[in-house]
Amino acid sequence: MGALTELTIAEARDGLAKGTFSARELAEAHIRAVEAARPLNALITETPERAREMAEASDARRKRGDAGLMEGIPIAVKDLFCTAGVLATAGSHILDGFKPAYESTVTAQLWQAGAVMLGKANMDEFAMGSSNMTSYYGAAENPWRRQGGGDNRPLVPGGSSGGSAALVAARAALGAIGTDTGGSIRQPASFCGVVGLKPTYGRCSRWGIVAFASSLDQAGPMTRTVRDAAIMLRAMAGHDPGDSTSAPVDVPDYEAALTGDVRGLKIGIPKEYRVDGMPAEIEELWRRGMDWLEAAGAEAVEVSLPHTRYALPTYYIIAPAEASSNLARYDGVRYGLRVEGKTPEEMYETTRAEGFGAEVKRRVLIGTYVLSAGYYDAYYLKAQKVRSLIAQDFKDAFESVDLVLTPTAPSAAFPVGEKMDDPIAMYLNDVFTVPASLAGLPGISVPAGLSADGLPLGLQIIGRAFDEETVLRVADVLEKAAGFDARPQFIAGV
Repeated sequence: MGALTELTIAEARDGLAKGTFSARELAEAHIRAVEAARPLNALITETPERAREMAEASDARRKRGDAGLMEGIPIAVKDLFCTAGVLATAGSHILDGFKPAYESTVTAQLWQAGAVMLGKANMDEFAMGSSNMTSYYGAAENPWRRQGGGDNRPLVPGGSSGGSAALVAARAALGAIGTDTGGSIRQPASFCGVVGLKPTYGRCSRWGIVAFASSLDQAGPMTRTVRDAAIMLRAMAGHDPGDSTSAPVDVPDYEAALTGDVRGLKIGIPKEYRVDGMPAEIEELWRRGMDWLEAAGAEAVEVSLPHTRYALPTYYIIAPAEASSNLARYDGVRYGLRVEGKTPEEMYETTRAEGFGAEVKRRVLIGTYVLSAGYYDAYYLKAQKVRSLIAQDFKDAFESVDLVLTPTAPSAAFPVGEKMDDPIAMYLNDVFTVPASLAGLPGISVPAGLSADGLPLGLQIIGRAFDEETVLRVADVLEKAAGFDARPQFIAGV
């Protein structure tokens, strides 16, 4: 089992093509790894029988000479994606028992490409959180632990796609899909030492994804290498007529873009990302990242993104406002949890009170407030104007540089339970990822080093809209230069 679960997606693809092992054998190895990873609480629903059926169908297609881009590759699916006949909870009590009759576009494309589903990954409730601690099903754990100092408390995997990141890091899945609203793919990727890619808004369909903030949510891959992310994104991306926000643009061969040549590219270093209190080790890693890219032939150029300091407050007005609207549909009438009441109004109130967790309630209240009469212009409309200024900052920067390099997160993973009594401290986890989300730009986190405690730290590359090819090309060079080969203390089945 160890050898098969240690493979990258690219290596597994090659092994399957050569007949070194079958999709069924690969699936069985990962089913056992999923079982061994249960202490991490990274999956809400395991689907071993479905995985076996999909693997057998994959072997049959390969025998016919009909192999897809992800043929036979076992992956985990964040429990925000609707999967036909399989529980989809969004990490919330209010969706108890909900088994969609339909498949999200992204998962449907992955299954069409031959991927195999291992299960539904744990997540912050309705994707609201930066730690995976708001899940109704309990916190997922990071497979990494601090080294030295005697503090061996379990660590958060980040959020909201924490379960997906933990499974990939622990070698329980070759890849996983997550969603990124303000950093929910990139930040957990940094915390768990894996690659996390948020594509341009509109690159992947949102149809069939349980909505948090509709103008921000975007699906993306989480893998152990940049090459694997390129392979997965090609299978996931594409125009969807069923999604009005899906962009009608061609999907290139992202793997072919990994040429290793970044000579002549200009890499922007935004001075506003040097925030107060940022650990010196993250500043130092950022500087090493610049040096690595310059050694490969790129040029580092300081740029200014002056409205960056307004990004977090802007995000935490817009995202809760959209969440307030999107979550109004959960009322106990059509699906999920229902708590009976004497009147319909009482049923709505008691169902929502019992079904939603504290963080979801907090954001719904904030969102309802900023959309209410007398406050819409003062808060929501003003936030949308600032969002436009943030997007314009990036447009101005990209007139003189090709990409932007920043840290991914302001810290390494922190212990489970920390920061839960301080929402502002928790929200600051997204300080480096939110600006790209507000601007709708592609961003990728690449594991690039270890903290003094031996925990992974990531660097983020942000690119122009729909230029994931350049983002991936530079990320691949950064990954090779960093040579990150550290492993978490918890490896499934070891």
